Amino acid sequence: MTFNGPGGVRQRRHREHQQVDYDVTGNGSHSTQFSPSQTTETRNKASQDISPFHVDLWLLLALDNWIFDFGRPIAAIWVPLEWTPLDMPSVGDYFHMAYNILTPFCLIKLMERNRQRVSPTFTLLSVLVFELGASMHLVGDSINHRLIHLGFQNHLKVKDNPIMKEVKPKELVKSFELLYRYDEEIGHLMWYIPFFLCLFLYFLGCFSPHKSVQVRSAKGSLSWGLLVVVNGVYYWYLATEGQIFPLFLLTFCAMFGIYCYKSWQGLLCDANGRFLLWTFALAILLTLLWSVWLSGDEVLRQKYPGVLYVPEPWAFYTLHLAPK
Repeated sequence: MTFNGPGGVRQRRHREHQQVDYDVTGNGSHSTQFSPSQTTETRNKASQDISPFHVDLWLLLALDNWIFDFGRPIAAIWVPLEWTPLDMPSVGDYFHMAYNILTPFCLIKLMERNRQRVSPTFTLLSVLVFELGASMHLVGDSINHRLIHLGFQNHLKVKDNPIMKEVKPKELVKSFELLYRYDEEIGHLMWYIPFFLCLFLYFLGCFSPHKSVQVRSAKGSLSWGLLVVVNGVYYWYLATEGQIFPLFLLTFCAMFGIYCYKSWQGLLCDANGRFLLWTFALAILLTLLWSVWLSGDEVLRQKYPGVLYVPEPWAFYTLHLAPK
């Protein structure tokens, strides 16, 4: 039957609209709906945009840092020498080996959780450079701790140490200075540049336009605050003992600049990003207080000349606290 009037045209259009709805939804519904697969995909995408606080990863990294890095020189000095003779690796060396395995693992897992895609080749290259620098430091630091048992004093330069003045031929002191350079300068730069670069690249992916990111982050507020203090104190030790405060400060300034720029764009920083930012800020504050407190120490001033005066904690220990 042909509908020639206005009513017939409306009925025909209504039937065509019903047919289109049936073809699109597949269930004959008169209203457009998302299929179950589309709904699941949308929810998964939304959940990926909101990262929970990575308590497991940050806690593992904190334990790794405190036990195998901070605890390394303590174990090397205080474990009886009879247990590890001078011609054998010390307990601290085994701590360092464990650190060289666990830390790259944490960095790789951290980059895997980054919402901003980073080239796997770049991640692998960063880990390789990290391993090379940390391995240089392992060898140099091992010999340095052995020299401490023989009277080497960390608060003095290599050539100014009493035991070095007795070395013959005198040119042999240059070899110890080269070893110190591989340990404290080249090794530290190759160790910490890729380390902080990975943290910075992860920080870039901590921003989201979703307001729910703040609600999701609040669930881990207690663990978040405790880990900020624990990691902040450790990074103070890292920046001072590793003599990398300029690099540390540069990384923080870059992170804070990105934070201000992203906030200006209306993006929100999740708990992981704020954790890194507050950790670095606490470490810088502690470092400044440390430098001001020891600003009048003439012996340490002589070893650490220049405008940026950041003495090492272990140099302070051997100068003022170690048994004479």
